[in-house]
Amino acid sequence: MYVHLLHLGRVSYGEGLAIQKRVVEARKQGLIGDTLLLLEHPPVLTLGRNSHRENVLATDEFLAARGVELHEINRGGDVTYHGPGQLVGYPIVDLRGDLPGKKGPHLGPVDFVRMLEEVLIRVCHDFGVMAQRIPKRTGVWTIAGGSMEEKKIAAIGVHVSQGVTSHGFALNVTTDLRDFDWIVPCGITDRTVTSLELEADASREPATRENALNSTARNFGRVFERQMLMCSSVEELLGRDGLPAGPTARGAHPS
Repeated sequence: MYVHLLHLGRVSYGEGLAIQKRVVEARKQGLIGDTLLLLEHPPVLTLGRNSHRENVLATDEFLAARGVELHEINRGGDVTYHGPGQLVGYPIVDLRGDLPGKKGPHLGPVDFVRMLEEVLIRVCHDFGVMAQRIPKRTGVWTIAGGSMEEKKIAAIGVHVSQGVTSHGFALNVTTDLRDFDWIVPCGITDRTVTSLELEADASREPATRENALNSTARNFGRVFERQMLMCSSVEELLGRDGLPAGPTARGAHPS
């Protein structure tokens, strides 16, 4: 069993949505296997199905002057920021497949989100960052210590259609956290955000986006118990006839 892995680099949010749509349709038709898209976006705000417009604090004029787009999308959750230094992941997974923990005909969306949280908790651990889940608050958070409160380091919001997932997670790696001042992140007013760069243990490998990408691919394979197979492009992934065109192994085997 495997998951296709495709790193798109930095692409606009609109382009990322278009690519994601193509891959989702191919997955629904059974033309490709499960796929993880990893990418980065220019500054953009996204409003999920449960969002409240008042959680965007910046004015339309402010955002327009900085070239920041705003997209209303069909994932769960409230308002989220994406931007440089953030690792965004779009796992396109058929929940009816052979997945760990599946007890019925399909893996439940909540269980899928818990698995994504586990992936990101392990990524944080690779950089010496102790991370956790918090009940009733989707995403991944640092562990509070002393007088310090927990901080959000990764956001998660997914959509499921015909059993296939889209959208996914955003991990702050070297993100400029001042950009989060434009919003109330995920509608949560009593906690702040942080990044791997700020929280990482200096004795571990540097918290660069490339290292975070490799850690994410490795831990996704472990949590989902799949081998990760690297594709070099969307064309290679989909192939001329819609079939995968022989991706090469990434080396992230389950363990």
